[in-house]
Amino acid sequence: EIGENGFTGCGNKQPVIKKEGMSLIAFMKGEEESDGKVILNGERVHNILKKIVNKDAVFLGFDQKFTKPEWLILTVLLVPPPSVRPSIVMEGMLRAEDDLTHKLADIVKANTYLKKYELEGAPGHVVRDYEQLLQFHIATMIDNDISGQPQALQKSGRPLKSISARLKGKEGRVRGNLMGKRVDFSARSVI
Repeated sequence: EIGENGFTGCGNKQPVIKKEGMSLIAFMKGEEESDGKVILNGERVHNILKKIVNKDAVFLGFDQKFTKPEWLILTVLLVPPPSVRPSIVMEGMLRAEDDLTHKLADIVKANTYLKKYELEGAPGHVVRDYEQLLQFHIATMIDNDISGQPQALQKSGRPLKSISARLKGKEGRVRGNLMGKRVDFSARSVI
């Protein structure tokens, strides 16, 4: 609907939002070079999405009963069970852990340091650095092929195999293991 002053919606100026790396930058049109830039981190975006009232969420396509806009931001990370990230036994007694296990260890370390520095009252730039490090580790665990973002690497220089890399492609979990083989409770489909 068009309001009495000729605007649609609330009539406020809406910011332009650009993605730089893994950060979102908001600014008003025409103020790209000025100090009007605001970095939208995960916590800030989560708070914005929390404030969306149910009536507006329904207009956006969310079901009041089963989905909420703030659920688009991960606040809890589920840990894949050991069957998804098995240890590899090499010659003799040597054991090698899966890439996801190493990535989970990096996430726990970054989260521990972040909590520690927040409780100690460390300077804001230190806390922001650890927030970005934690976000990087979580993003590369889920997808290590993000454009504009460096890949997470092993000590040998090989890129880590992320969750999305395990699922997609011809040798992935869906096409390689489920389709074309006799698996209970799975239908064949064209991908």
